[in-house]
Amino acid sequence: MKVPYFVPWITRDDKQAVVHALNQRWLTNGPILKAFETKFGKFIGSKYSVGISSATHGLHLILKSMNIGSGDEVIVPTMTFSSTADVVSYCGGKPVLTDVDNDSFNITSSEIKKRITKRTKAIIIVHYGGQSCDMDQIMSLAKSKGLPVIEDCAHALGSTYKKSVCGTIGIAGCFSFYPTKVITTGEGGMITTDSEEIYAKTSVLRTHGMNTTPADREVAAKHRYDITEMGYNYRLDEIRSSLGLSQLSRINEINKRRINVAKKYNAGIGKIKGLTIPKTYSDRNHIYHLYSIKVENDYPLTRDELFEKLSKNGIGTSVQYYPLHLMSYNKKKYDSKQFPNSNSLKDKILCLPIYPKMTIKDIDLVISCLKT
Repeated sequence: MKVPYFVPWITRDDKQAVVHALNQRWLTNGPILKAFETKFGKFIGSKYSVGISSATHGLHLILKSMNIGSGDEVIVPTMTFSSTADVVSYCGGKPVLTDVDNDSFNITSSEIKKRITKRTKAIIIVHYGGQSCDMDQIMSLAKSKGLPVIEDCAHALGSTYKKSVCGTIGIAGCFSFYPTKVITTGEGGMITTDSEEIYAKTSVLRTHGMNTTPADREVAAKHRYDITEMGYNYRLDEIRSSLGLSQLSRINEINKRRINVAKKYNAGIGKIKGLTIPKTYSDRNHIYHLYSIKVENDYPLTRDELFEKLSKNGIGTSVQYYPLHLMSYNKKKYDSKQFPNSNSLKDKILCLPIYPKMTIKDIDLVISCLKT
């Protein structure tokens, strides 16, 4: 590929941090994880942070800590990765898919309101692409209905809404460190919350429900531990934590570079008839985890034809997302007519390459290929 869809930014310092972790005695549940959690919490502004093996596992643990179970409904957007809905099913609950806004691709309070029933127990929102949902409206609705809001912040490390940081607005947030995300640990994630109860429960659940770690038992010279409830092996080890801690030290630079790439895209693509650049709002920032354009009807090529053209020219792109209600697993569960915006967006959205080390040459090549 001349311009891949994404290239992780791994520095010499990142590599040295990983080597340092490998020279430790404890390779999991050690001091680097604790340092990563502390630094992450300070950056976000959350009282507690819990490192986990993936954002999927984080969302699962949050729901488990809130006792979501059989018969419970949780509202989620249909324009998201499958894990946002899957975690509800993991708990025995029912994910209730919801349409999104046609411009921001985010879930809205008006659509959420349509889906609330007596069985609704929570709402999971997704800050699509790195730009916050309309949180005032969503939180006001949720409060009036007595429903907790969980923020899926997989795209939103450094995203803000008014004076609030994404991941601190709802009862809990969850971040992803997958290789394409803002920072990476290879695989991994982080829960953020101000709730002592959610913090305590997720901390225990991530480690098989054990009430003490091997390191703590060694210090106390005690061999006995207890399993307080059924838990999971959702730990974030020292090796991945070391990479995350190193990357977090330059998070502002990473986001600044993404935003600069987006500005150059905006200047060039905004002039091309038939292509709509990402919409931004004055009361929030956009860190551009995704740079998603819309291929409109007056563009000479369809979205799929443009995808193929760019691929043939060595440019990687992606479509995020194909709506969950149209996936084979879900088709029979939902009436497609309930999702008009998502049904339209599925044939228009195209995510262009964006990563911190993109060059002017890379950006110009992408823009030139968009011009037909």
